[in-house]
Amino acid sequence: MGLELTGPVLRVAALSKRFGGTQALEDVGLEVSPGEIHALIGPNGSGKSTLIKILAGYHHAEPGAVAELDGEPFDLGQVTASRHDRLRFVHQELGLVGELSAIDNLALSHGFARTAFGNIRWPEMERRTSALVERFGLGIDVRRPLASATPVQRTVVAIAAALQGWEGRSGVLVLDEPTAVLPPGEVARLFDIVREVRDAGAGVLYVSHRMDEIFALADRVTVIRGGRRIATRPVAELTPRTLAELMAGEEMETGHRPAPPSVLTDPLLEVRGLSAGPLRGVGFDLARGERLGITGLVGSGHEIVPYAVCGAHAGRVSGRLRLPERSERWTRARDAGDLGLPLVPADRSGEGVIGDFSVGENLTLPLLDRLRSRSGRLRRRRESALAEDWIRRVGVRTAGRGARITTLSGGNQQKVVMARCLAQRPPVLALCEPTAGVDIATRLQLYDLIERQAAEGMGVIVSSSDTQDLLALCTRVLVVRDGRIAREISGRDITEPALVHAMEGTE
Repeated sequence: MGLELTGPVLRVAALSKRFGGTQALEDVGLEVSPGEIHALIGPNGSGKSTLIKILAGYHHAEPGAVAELDGEPFDLGQVTASRHDRLRFVHQELGLVGELSAIDNLALSHGFARTAFGNIRWPEMERRTSALVERFGLGIDVRRPLASATPVQRTVVAIAAALQGWEGRSGVLVLDEPTAVLPPGEVARLFDIVREVRDAGAGVLYVSHRMDEIFALADRVTVIRGGRRIATRPVAELTPRTLAELMAGEEMETGHRPAPPSVLTDPLLEVRGLSAGPLRGVGFDLARGERLGITGLVGSGHEIVPYAVCGAHAGRVSGRLRLPERSERWTRARDAGDLGLPLVPADRSGEGVIGDFSVGENLTLPLLDRLRSRSGRLRRRRESALAEDWIRRVGVRTAGRGARITTLSGGNQQKVVMARCLAQRPPVLALCEPTAGVDIATRLQLYDLIERQAAEGMGVIVSSSDTQDLLALCTRVLVVRDGRIAREISGRDITEPALVHAMEGTE
């Protein structure tokens, strides 16, 4: 637990926001005390992101909103004011420029150290940046463009950018889904940093969809649903079930575990000698109806497997694959795209959706050839019917198929990506980090959707660093370490300790 709570360092009240006909927030209040980690949780579309963007000055609240720092009023819209500088943010999208180095990214907000003649003092800039990021112990080269960094390293740079020049002053650090791409070992390291900020006397507002994080880290939690504050409670007074019920407004089953695997059939997919990036000669079979998990620490190569199998890996690939029910011939891994296996990618916004397209256009994009008449014209009615059917099947919450995809919450965007893949009727579905950044209600919906596909005979590959995904979905897990399959865990032996030990190499 944090320090003894006193008056709030941050207080907002009567916070409302409307977008056209949609009431995103209505009369929401929130208090964060010094020395407190205050979690903010709610379903997708509940208003969490809108609240954070109002605090950051990106959106303006409706008239009547109240905001105070240490009891003194301040204007949420004046982001350049000195008082507003006491609010620091790490957004889910991180807000980094991939073409620039860590040094340059940190200098964008706090400027460069210069000589009396205006020249940049590069050695000093490198020392400053290294001092901020080295506490994470990830060996980040602060001079290289962040586009070449891992997701974990980019997250660290974003946190370092938020903390620079702050030195633990009274204020609030706002973290929006900071662990979305982090494996267990790195999550623990991030928690240590968050606790350091709290113990220095600052408040932390921690937005997360992961219940295990709430119970491991937070002192209090505020639940919002439908744009309204439902409750604020000490975490010690809650259980995962009661918290889930506050989020969903009804009883929920949170202990999702996969059904026992049926008797495995002949292989649906065979992979041999797969090498790409750090992967070195990985091979496995996937049976009809099987949910095969693939995991490991960041850099082990596990995250490359679904991309390589689907022909979507950008680098060099070797090895061979076969779909025995289609053909006895083997396909070279570099030609894996010819097999037509769809991928649900890890980076939903960067790889999964096209922001300028509608929900329907994103859903039907890979199916356009099938929707054309003999003359080559697109059958619009058929396209619309297909989109409407899949929107209904996977439960996408949207104003309609014509709504822009970026108006949807992250969880609903993920459902659209899933629907696009399933609409292709593939024998195998490959997913990478399928529940990153989605709330527990949507997570359970995705689990059920994946289970239904497997029950109908589809083979499913789930590459994930989230042990909750592996426990809830998989009937077998391959653990990759140093580019090779280090361990296979099946059935009831799939437990969190077994997974973590296998990933860390401490069995």
